[in-house]
Amino acid sequence: MADFPGFIAVETGEDGGLPLAIAWALPDGQVKHTLIQPDNDWLDNELVSLGDYSLEELDSLGVSPLDVIRELENDHFSATLYTAGISDDEAALSRLFDVFGLDPFVELAPADSLYPDLAPGEWSRARGELFGELGLEPLRPEQEVQVMLMLHQRLGGGD
Repeated sequence: MADFPGFIAVETGEDGGLPLAIAWALPDGQVKHTLIQPDNDWLDNELVSLGDYSLEELDSLGVSPLDVIRELENDHFSATLYTAGISDDEAALSRLFDVFGLDPFVELAPADSLYPDLAPGEWSRARGELFGELGLEPLRPEQEVQVMLMLHQRLGGGD
């Protein structure tokens, strides 16, 4: 099986951009996904939105931001990762790394840049169609990464 690009997606709360969940693809096409325990500094703002999660859920089922960073480092140190929503994902990753005063060690690029032969907007249209076809939600990072992997195979990138 061919290596897949490193696709990544981060779920955030609506207003504060608080990173709530993250998923990324491994070269073999497997998807890693976890909820993220919010750092106490993130919770100081009363307007912080936890999306569809409760604080208890994130604390008990999530992993610490440092553990997320370590796992990402093990899988994709100094790599370019591809995302469907680059500015949102960049902001969420920066927030994750900022807790520890670190600069992100990965670079994000738009996923459609992997397919230079596609007409502008074609990748986004195909992505939206695939979400509908599979009955998945683009707001869930593990489903976003799964769709990007499947789309990559359909577009001939997985040969």
